[in-house]
Amino acid sequence: MGDLLAAVRPAAQRTPISGIIRTANYGRAKGPGIIPLWAGEGDLPTPRFIAEAAAKALYDGETFYTHSRGIPELREALAGYYETQFGRPFDPDTFFVTGSGMQAIQLCVAMTVGHDEEILIPSPSWPNATGASTVIGANPVAVPMREADGRWVLTVEDLERAMTPKTRAIFVNSPANPTGWTATQEEMEAILAFARANELWIIADEIYSRFIWTGAERAPSFLDIAEPDDRILWVGTFSKNWAMTGWRMGWIHAPLALRQTLENLIQYSTSGTAVFMQRAGVVALTEGEWFVKSMIERARIGRDIVTEALSGRNRVTFAPPDGAFYAFFKVAGLESSQQAAFALIDEASVGTAPGTAFGDIGEGYVRVCFLRSKDSLTEAMQGIVKYLETLG
Repeated sequence: MGDLLAAVRPAAQRTPISGIIRTANYGRAKGPGIIPLWAGEGDLPTPRFIAEAAAKALYDGETFYTHSRGIPELREALAGYYETQFGRPFDPDTFFVTGSGMQAIQLCVAMTVGHDEEILIPSPSWPNATGASTVIGANPVAVPMREADGRWVLTVEDLERAMTPKTRAIFVNSPANPTGWTATQEEMEAILAFARANELWIIADEIYSRFIWTGAERAPSFLDIAEPDDRILWVGTFSKNWAMTGWRMGWIHAPLALRQTLENLIQYSTSGTAVFMQRAGVVALTEGEWFVKSMIERARIGRDIVTEALSGRNRVTFAPPDGAFYAFFKVAGLESSQQAAFALIDEASVGTAPGTAFGDIGEGYVRVCFLRSKDSLTEAMQGIVKYLETLG
């Protein structure tokens, strides 16, 4: 067994173990009864009108190979959705359907960062961006963020300190998982100016843009300030807005000049996404706005529940998130967030994500997803607070 592992590419061997998956596996092994707040998904299944579109396509025999870039109807629906969000037209040929938002990130990294080159990732960060970089032989470089004045902060000076001659890209997740950090328009302008000056790519993960708690309709986007020749790739997913996490379907929005390159990368990875799934995506985009708004309201109520439960706790430091649907809070004296995640399963029947799953800077933190029903989340937070009280 040891010889077999030694024969595996070093880059593959270096892929990090996911602390989220480790915790989820531990919790699932305990059987039913655990309230699962460890993953970035809610407790509602995909709405029936979306599922029925996929079922109809299956029954209609849409089970053959299809366009690598995505069926025209879905790319047109994506362009229409963006037009509604940004108030200007988008070219359907700048959208590329992928087998999940995760694959979209993998393809974007593969396009922009080579072997032994570097990508800057503000941290704490969702671990899959680091993993996607590691597996191709690139070097993810964590750029430490910090809490100041009740919010997380990332500055251009932080990026400058982390940059080296090997730096090729910046991964910007805003609104962010796990912290809820949401870049202001001014912060985005500064990051874009830095990227332009240093000829760096930006991989913009804006999948939580609709989940914004500052009073705006959506979060600021690089699409608000980008020029056509900027080195920016946007990744998207159907997972969050339309409760389609298990479908594994996403997209990339990219400059038209990259069309053939992206089509080739998709062809040589999955050869395209199943047509019946894409039919469901069309319906989600064109008929599902009411459901998206209900999900946003569900998360807003969840944020209030979590904030109230954590406020005023002597041991807890918590910057309420400006966006996304996670609470990322620090517990004073917590020596191992991974062991705390196990203990919360054992003692409170609540599944959380350990802070170290999001980088070393996350030690001492706990993340919970609050996109759940009011009753379920209230029960979960009561269990978490009771556990915190036992720590002294």
